[in-house]
Amino acid sequence: MPAKSKAQQKAAGAALSAKRGDTPKSKLKGPSKHMAESMSEKELEKMASTKRKGKPEHAANAGR
Repeated sequence: MPAKSKAQQKAAGAALSAKRGDTPKSKLKGPSKHMAESMSEKELEKMASTKRKGKPEHAANAGR
């Protein structure tokens, strides 16, 4: 599933980094922490690799 906003794409990137062991999971907060726990590495890759061009900074109800 592609990211709906820049913020969602950034959170997915942070979660992916933690999932791969590049960043400690203790550094994650909010949505990125939840994403790391609930999504697979493949799902996170797909969301984090979404192009940012044309995306809003924050999408209304993006995660709901």
